[in-house]
Amino acid sequence: MFMGEYLHTIDDKGRLIIPAKFRETLGAHFIVTKGLDHCLFVYPTAEWTMVEEKLRALPFTQREARAFVRFFFSGANECDLDKQGRILLPSNLREYAQLEKEVILVGVASRVEIWSQSLWTDYAREAGESYADAGSALVHLGI
Repeated sequence: MFMGEYLHTIDDKGRLIIPAKFRETLGAHFIVTKGLDHCLFVYPTAEWTMVEEKLRALPFTQREARAFVRFFFSGANECDLDKQGRILLPSNLREYAQLEKEVILVGVASRVEIWSQSLWTDYAREAGESYADAGSALVHLGI
């Protein structure tokens, strides 16, 4: 399981160090794609396979399903760790997530998210304000 929050930097060539705690679970080969809220989603291969199966089961006759699947898979990129524990993030993914120098890597149970530091700061502030309300809503759902 992925958890925690880590601050790292992207170098001039677009390389990002993956925290050692995340590397253990991700393995040497994994998938990075466009996530929601302008972050990137990072999946270990086994988790990616499960997500892929679920998305393949969506009805292609529904416009929203087609649009989501196209967007999600068009941004997918296979990544391999180098000897220093870094990956090369393609420019299209860096642009989508507005990644410049400072980034935050967040563990979210079955995946890692990569955020620009400024977007994460804004998101965390807004989410923090409604954290108690969201928790109450989940309790009502039996979670």
